Formats: sequence, structure tokens, C-alpha cells
Amino acid sequence: MPALLYGLEACPLRSSENHSLHFVVNRFFMKLFKTNNIETVTYRRMQFNFDLPGTILKKRSDVFARKYRLCSNAFCTVVINVA
Repeated sequence: MPALLYGLEACPLRSSENHSLHFVVNRFFMKLFKTNNIETVTYRRMQFNFDLPGTILKKRSDVFARKYRLCSNAFCTVVINVA
């Protein structure tokens, strides 16, 4: 999962790209537990405390943006003021 999500907190994703990441995780759990029932997959993910990539990316993006805003680097402050 870390290799799949590496660096994505700095890149905005479209809804379709988010759904593609969710598909990968759901298919993994379907194969792991040999089921096609999405309710079973959702229940198992919750049992293992395994969030969907969209949720993880939202948390990581918020942390990235907060750190970026607090950065004292001149380039970062120029980029923030332009955006």
C-alpha cells in the first residue's frame, strides 16, 4: 500500500482515479477472503482497520498541506501566495 500511495498526497486526484484505487483494495480483499460480496469486504476491511486509499490520501494531503503552509522556504511562500 505505501508504494501505491507514495507521493500522491501532493497530487490532486480526480474522482475516477480515486475509484480506481478503491477497486484495487476491494479486489485484494475479495481474493483474500474468496468472496464477491462487497458488504463482506467492507466488514473485513473495518475489522482490520484498513481504510480505503481515498481516506488515507485525504489525511495525508491535509498533513502535507499543513506542513507546506508552515514551511519558511522562500519558494514555498511564493507558491502559496500565487495559488
